[in-house]
Amino acid sequence: MTVKLLYFASFREKTGRDEERRELPEGSRVRDAWAALVKEVPHFAAFSAMPPAAVNLEYAGPERPLRDGDELAFLPPVAGG
Repeated sequence: MTVKLLYFASFREKTGRDEERRELPEGSRVRDAWAALVKEVPHFAAFSAMPPAAVNLEYAGPERPLRDGDELAFLPPVAGG
């Protein structure tokens, strides 16, 4: 199946792109997509836990199943004061 990954803020900076289409095995969940990214992008491996995620513009937990054509975004931490 193919999902569209969106990258924002520091995640966009570290990947060098706004978005990408990615092939994932059938039955993949949000956590599986994050695990794949952690293996490829050293910056992502620095997180002790998966950041918040959204699938098709709705917050989604790590166990949320993904479907062909879904849009997935991991939301980077934001500093502020």
